[in-house]
Amino acid sequence: MEWYRPDVSAADTEQDAKECRDAAWRASWDYAYGYGPSPYWGPYGRRYWGPWGSPYNDRFIAEAHMAESCMEAKGYRLEATTR
Repeated sequence: MEWYRPDVSAADTEQDAKECRDAAWRASWDYAYGYGPSPYWGPYGRRYWGPWGSPYNDRFIAEAHMAESCMEAKGYRLEATTR
């Protein structure tokens, strides 16, 4: 799979993809916890630190979604390659 937009050269596509990946990397640090200790609250309102974050707060998944959304916002679509 690769990003495609008919009116853009391959070099410009790669530049746009890099900009989107970089922006997603920066934004994902603020968006979600990583794989470190994360706070959670017990049944009586006590705050605990668990060994793992929630799977819904995975920074790497958030980063991938943000990069994909960025490319789609720029008018690209993923297409199958023939290689």
